[in-house]
Amino acid sequence: MSVRKSIGIDKYENFPEWYQAVLKEAGVIDIRYPVKGMYVWMPYGLKALRLTQRIIMDLLEKTGHQEAYFPTMVPESVFSREKDFLQGFGGETFIVEGTVTRRFNERLFVRPTSETVMYYMWNMWIKGRKDLPLKMYQVVNVFRYETKMTHPILRVREIMGFIEAHTAHPSREEAEKQIIEAIGIYKDFFNRLQLPYFIVKTPPWDTFAGAEYNYDFITVMPDGKGLELGSVINLGQKFARAFEIKFMDTDGEEKYVYQTCYGVSERVLGAVIGIHGDEVGLFFPPEIAPIQVVIVPIMKPGEKEILEYALKIGSMLESHGVRVFIDSDLEHTPGWKYYYWEMKGVPTRIEVGAREVETSTVTIARRDKREKQVVRLEEVLETLRKIWSEINEYLRIKGLEHLKKKTVFLPDYLENKGFNGLIIAPWDGSKGCAEELEKETGRNVLGEIVESPISLPPPTQYMACSNKADRYALLGVTY
Repeated sequence: MSVRKSIGIDKYENFPEWYQAVLKEAGVIDIRYPVKGMYVWMPYGLKALRLTQRIIMDLLEKTGHQEAYFPTMVPESVFSREKDFLQGFGGETFIVEGTVTRRFNERLFVRPTSETVMYYMWNMWIKGRKDLPLKMYQVVNVFRYETKMTHPILRVREIMGFIEAHTAHPSREEAEKQIIEAIGIYKDFFNRLQLPYFIVKTPPWDTFAGAEYNYDFITVMPDGKGLELGSVINLGQKFARAFEIKFMDTDGEEKYVYQTCYGVSERVLGAVIGIHGDEVGLFFPPEIAPIQVVIVPIMKPGEKEILEYALKIGSMLESHGVRVFIDSDLEHTPGWKYYYWEMKGVPTRIEVGAREVETSTVTIARRDKREKQVVRLEEVLETLRKIWSEINEYLRIKGLEHLKKKTVFLPDYLENKGFNGLIIAPWDGSKGCAEELEKETGRNVLGEIVESPISLPPPTQYMACSNKADRYALLGVTY
């Protein structure tokens, strides 16, 4: 039987074809569901997503956030209380007007995000200083009628894994501290996935509907399009006033709370797939790999001692929390299995045959290098953990190289206008200069760079639209 081929497509040459092939061949999602922008998650892909979600949920829990759940439907009268929010989301919000045989007295909006759902209840829950700070999160489906072209996982109409956190505070200063904490939570999250990112502060004219300001984490995909990984938003008192969320302070005065919110979705996993994958296929960081180790017994029918040895190793690893799969299928050759599991993104493989049984060893192969090492049985767990740490560092460095490859400085872009990716441009912060930069580059100003993984010189040594620059703008075409 012939050895199975890898995906065999250069993601930088043809990202759409590569991406679709990976999702299909690796069993991540099935795109054939007959509603545009809504997809079926297959067990392997869903496992990776759940492991990814577990990281951010643990980070939220450790910083005092409590999980709750709020309904999907919002009465129109409630949804429309905050006018900026209504204007910002009204055009992409699905509406339920009734059933097949009955029309409702009031239309119900299907949540595009949950501010209005949650804050209606917070009005009843928050009464005094003792009720603050309030820090909650939920993991829910949200629905948006995206007018842009949909892309599996990256831009969808049903976001099935939206993890949104919401907080309320007695003062502006405490809300500002919460913004800093939230940025730290997201940095930890994306760093553990080995994803590279810029942090930008969005310009006032492009701020989240109903917010004072927001920060976005932006990365870039192999096709050069920017991808927003997550947002951290300072809502100020806009929603508090719209929903009359007040508390009795210790000075005896009734005051409005200050609020923040922040959210990430399954597109984070889409970023992991696009940035870490290669011509072979997927490459999962060990922490979110549905299978961390695949064990391949190299045996002929009837060689039970090899299979028993593989089962022993698998049982030992599983007892230490390792996610293991033993591929004892006799239909395919070991070579076929090697390619198959590498395509599925499994970071490490253990091979066992007669020699390993006789010497109480295993042979470990790793996804990042074409090399193998023989390890004594009692050293397997320690060696795997060391390899996973090295794989994480490999993915981190590779991810940063990817970001650098798909990012250009404006003066260099002007010499190479065929470049496809993000652009860093000196900026004075004005809308007029932003419009000039957008016209010059054909890309949108995504925000002011407040943190960059790429070292940048002081912006004041550059001019921006006839003025001295005092910051950098990040420009790009986004999903």
